[in-house]
Amino acid sequence: MLSDISYYTSEALTLLNSLIGIPSVSREEEAAADFLQTYIEESGIMTGRSGNNIWCISPMFDTSRPTILLNSHIDTVKPVNGWRKQPFTPKMENGKLYGLGSNDAGASVVSLFQAYRYLTSVSQSYNLIFLASCEEEVSGKGGIESVLPQLPPIALGVVGEPTGMQPAIAEKGLMVLDVTAHGKAGHAAREEGDNAIYKVLDDIEWFRSFQFPKVSPLLGPVKMSVTQINAGTQHNVIPDLCTFVVDIRSNECYSNEELFADICAHIRCEAKARSFRLNSSHIDQEHPFVKRAIELGKVPFGSPTLSDQALMHFPSVKMGPGKSSRSHTADEYVMVSEIEEAIQTYIAILDGLKI
Repeated sequence: MLSDISYYTSEALTLLNSLIGIPSVSREEEAAADFLQTYIEESGIMTGRSGNNIWCISPMFDTSRPTILLNSHIDTVKPVNGWRKQPFTPKMENGKLYGLGSNDAGASVVSLFQAYRYLTSVSQSYNLIFLASCEEEVSGKGGIESVLPQLPPIALGVVGEPTGMQPAIAEKGLMVLDVTAHGKAGHAAREEGDNAIYKVLDDIEWFRSFQFPKVSPLLGPVKMSVTQINAGTQHNVIPDLCTFVVDIRSNECYSNEELFADICAHIRCEAKARSFRLNSSHIDQEHPFVKRAIELGKVPFGSPTLSDQALMHFPSVKMGPGKSSRSHTADEYVMVSEIEEAIQTYIAILDGLKI
């Protein structure tokens, strides 16, 4: 197997170069999906497709065996300011491949696919599905959430995101609240009106200072941040409406619904959750995948960043080449050595794994 790593790494780099050259900002991934589907089919593998999500299922699928999903995303954020290189022109320098989406998460896409090619060439005790999904960066409903109901039941998800190939066995969830206070307009020079801004002050202070009692050993406490506030039309009018936005990062000790109910019991303003769907995720450290990763010297950790794990209602682990700190930055890059290590590590963990 080790003699094949250089071949699989070369194949992965060729594919990643091509994908970087095809703009695939979230909800605009069609060209990249078309290319990837053709690439996979030209390698002799049948594909399925729904929207801009592409997948393939291991030959000789057996419903009596568990199924492992290898997943990463083909979409990117828009290029940020400050790029000195061309974001859609792959460039290799000193062992680094530069380009938008190289690190997040193109390197994971190509590494997982090469691991899929190897793992399906030898007998395994499980079925394997490779899925390149879209709309991950915007948590879009046309992404993995739309695909999972079309796939066989999944026993384990391996999500490719830049983690330095360390296994993230827990991940914070996300819930966004829109909070509203109503008052009554009046002239600021007279004793008129009911100021809506004053009505939110106590609730904003509560969000700033309250600590939910359950603290995760991996993810820490639930984090709540007031990130936007809006009120008033002009300086001499008492505002009759004040709204603010709260960003809530949940740990695995609470569902988003539980947090929302508790919040509503404490605040006086009206709160509405934009969604409950992005919950925290967690996999047991005794899971065979995690145990084998630890045997290889990997160190489990809790991740503060959100991924498609939040939409997986089965055990999952986040693990991929590159570093999260490079994501969404100018001159994003991934190292060739990181892709090589990723392919080798995915295969070392999954080859012969029993779940």
